[in-house]
Amino acid sequence: MRPTRRSLESGLLAVLLAALAVLFDQPILLGATATIGAFLVGRQYRFVRAVTGVNDTLTVEQSPTTASVRRDDSIDVTIVASLEPSPLALELSPGLPTGVTVADTTESTADELEFALEPGETRATRTVTVTCPVVGRQPFEPATVTATDGWFTESIPAGSTPTITVEPRGPRTVHVGAGGDRASVVQGRHDSGRTGSGLTPAELREYVPGDTVARIDWNATARLSTPHVREYESETDRPTVLLVDHRDPLGTGPTDETKLDYLRDVALTIVRSARELGDPLALVTVGEEGITERVSLSTEPAQYRRIRTRLFDLEPTAGEPSRSIGPEASSPRSKRERLPSASLVGTASATLRFEPTPASEAVRTLDGGERDAFGRTLRPFYADRRRYRERTDGDPLAAAVRSTLEDRRSSPWLILCTDDASPRELRDAIRIARERDRELLVLLAPTVLFEPGELSDLEAAYESYLAFEEFRRHLDGLDGVTALEVAPDDRIATLLAAGRERRRAAVAEGER
Repeated sequence: MRPTRRSLESGLLAVLLAALAVLFDQPILLGATATIGAFLVGRQYRFVRAVTGVNDTLTVEQSPTTASVRRDDSIDVTIVASLEPSPLALELSPGLPTGVTVADTTESTADELEFALEPGETRATRTVTVTCPVVGRQPFEPATVTATDGWFTESIPAGSTPTITVEPRGPRTVHVGAGGDRASVVQGRHDSGRTGSGLTPAELREYVPGDTVARIDWNATARLSTPHVREYESETDRPTVLLVDHRDPLGTGPTDETKLDYLRDVALTIVRSARELGDPLALVTVGEEGITERVSLSTEPAQYRRIRTRLFDLEPTAGEPSRSIGPEASSPRSKRERLPSASLVGTASATLRFEPTPASEAVRTLDGGERDAFGRTLRPFYADRRRYRERTDGDPLAAAVRSTLEDRRSSPWLILCTDDASPRELRDAIRIARERDRELLVLLAPTVLFEPGELSDLEAAYESYLAFEEFRRHLDGLDGVTALEVAPDDRIATLLAAGRERRRAAVAEGER
């Protein structure tokens, strides 16, 4: 409780009268001082009782229109105050989160944040529009109610304290599927197809010599009168490599809703699934010049956090230098792998260690062997492969796939996140994966659904989507390859609706 200026002036007057009474020996002035003091004490008592009544009956609701909002979006916050009639005048200031700002920053709007209830009023409402520039949870503070009777003031915290969750701008509803039909990229438990330790019952069979006693199913044994063993389906993990393309074409689309943003959203879902299942996970990112980031396979908890961080940090590249590129340039092994020296051939004391020779070096060696009958015999078989090798060496995506899958000790599931901007290069990358008998999931972002203004002409956009769908089906029909589209759900729904309307119009035209 704080005195107002009026109370302070009255108190000062009482002190002055007391001093004059002593100075001039006028007892009557002491009576005036006592009267003013008694009046102030009475006002204070009445004020305390009134404040107690306000505190008991006052309710303040601070209600944002939504509990979740994207960064830099605006929402309305409604503040409603109600109470029983009171002799006090109330001024209410909403407890807006520190991470939001008033949408209109004019001085008049700032003044409107506070509103008053005059003595006797029982209800007041105010709506404020705010923007949310800071990502995260933004809790409200209690509203501050200042009560006064003109002599004293008191501030009372009151009201609900909701929380606004401010999400980063990005894809709202992500469609993953084929031809407009939804599909899931999240995997369940992986059965190995073999029996062993596990939780899922596979079969019940009779006991045979060699089975341990611990494997006997005693309930089945009692029921069937002969020893039986319960077999279980053995579960296994699934090593997964996420290969994410973040070259310049992946930046196509509105701010925070680019191809890369949508592919990132799906990749984060895959990371979450791998973490829950305990699957080993690796990340490879590809820029204009080649591999820009490589995180090796691991199941450490920090691994999934590291990959999530890398995915959030990805931005479309524009010819930036890479940290590592294809296997010939990035691997120190390539500098050591040479054909054995001719001087060692036939030397009994020498120990020969034959290591794989890089394909490019072998091709150069054979090219120099035109005078050799062996080289001339092999040339028809390696000539086409040499041209293919030279072509893909200049393609960052194909080179990244080759570098990622060069280790034949593991057989990871490869998930390739890219777009349809370079069909030939994508086919080369898929061919490399198939040559190594790797299972491949291709997540494609259709350019037609991201380029600005593409949906202004629905007829042309639908034709472009049909061409994309034909390309996706071709990839999906390859052995070991699953190809799915990743796109904004509302845009693909609009495009498919336009296609259905066109087909209905064509049918109606044909019936005339």
